[in-house]
Amino acid sequence: MADTDNEMHLREQLVAQYRRVESLGLNEMSSGNLSVRFGDRMLISPNGATGESIAVDTVVDTSFDGTYQGTRLPSSEWRMHAAIYQKYADARAVVHTHSDYCVAVASHVTRLPGFHYLVGVFGGDDVPCVPYSTFGRQKLADDASEALANRTACLLGNHGMIARAPNLQRAVNQAQRLEIMCRQYVLARQLGEPKRLTADDWKDFEKKAEEMAYARNG
Repeated sequence: MADTDNEMHLREQLVAQYRRVESLGLNEMSSGNLSVRFGDRMLISPNGATGESIAVDTVVDTSFDGTYQGTRLPSSEWRMHAAIYQKYADARAVVHTHSDYCVAVASHVTRLPGFHYLVGVFGGDDVPCVPYSTFGRQKLADDASEALANRTACLLGNHGMIARAPNLQRAVNQAQRLEIMCRQYVLARQLGEPKRLTADDWKDFEKKAEEMAYARNG
């Protein structure tokens, strides 16, 4: 596939997934942003994009230092996306949302604890939450990328969430899953603080997850 063909394919994917994120209710109006790695650069949603306004020719080709091509500005959160791509070679896509329940939990600047085994799909027994920093600042980018060292998603204090994955569809799935888990945690809290899984529970979860991976690959 020619490089130009590959770029168009990635642009089409990004537009489709951006609209999917909006249709799922994970972002509203112009909140949140999506990107995909493109060689040693990234293709990222433009500043102020909505599901209605985004198009293949408005997606912005942006270097990790913020240099961009064309007349459209990249998302104001380009630093956060760039920091993740630079830190993790296996990150091929990044999704940032302001979804309701992720924002609700993140507004308490508290991690999502291991109250349910599906918290483990993000790579551990919790989902961390980084302290609040002004949007678009390097501090937020550094904190978020560091929090993803052993996780595929994290919460952003008083802000939202961000996830990384090998492709855009999986990154969006991660964003949707985290919103579901935050919603269920908020509901569980109405009956009091829910029970946490134990260390032994998590060991058995990891064992079962490995078994399932072997079965899928077998």
